[in-house]
Amino acid sequence: MTDAFRAIAQAQAAYARCIDSDRLEEWPDFFTEKCFYTVTTADNHREGLPAGLIWADSRGMLVDRVTALREANIYERHSYRHILGQPFLLDDGPDDGGEVRSETPFLVVRIMRDGASDLFASGRYLDRYAFEGDRPVLSERVVVCDSSRIDTLLALPL
Repeated sequence: MTDAFRAIAQAQAAYARCIDSDRLEEWPDFFTEKCFYTVTTADNHREGLPAGLIWADSRGMLVDRVTALREANIYERHSYRHILGQPFLLDDGPDDGGEVRSETPFLVVRIMRDGASDLFASGRYLDRYAFEGDRPVLSERVVVCDSSRIDTLLALPL
């Protein structure tokens, strides 16, 4: 295993743990200052359609999203449990810009306050990681959901 693979696998696990542990204020720290984050469907991704269910092009927009979740939005409280596959590195190592692209499959179970659990989303993360020293940081995350049927309660980040 390469050092990049290990570092990205660890970063993926920390990312999921942050969301699943409701430490959303830390979530934007997984991204570079100028970053791109979107949630889309497999059909839209395949067709090259740029519109996403969630769309942000800076860490500041991610911070705003968390602030809105905590202070402004009204939604039924729930939590997630991410189940991640191993990341597949699409590059042998950092490219000339020092970035590595990866693809990671995921399942997300949503747990409601009453204890009901359901499979909320499945799909894959298409990522571009920059390295700050040895630490991989997302410069781009495209969340491609397998289904075109997305619950309107997409409040928390995937």
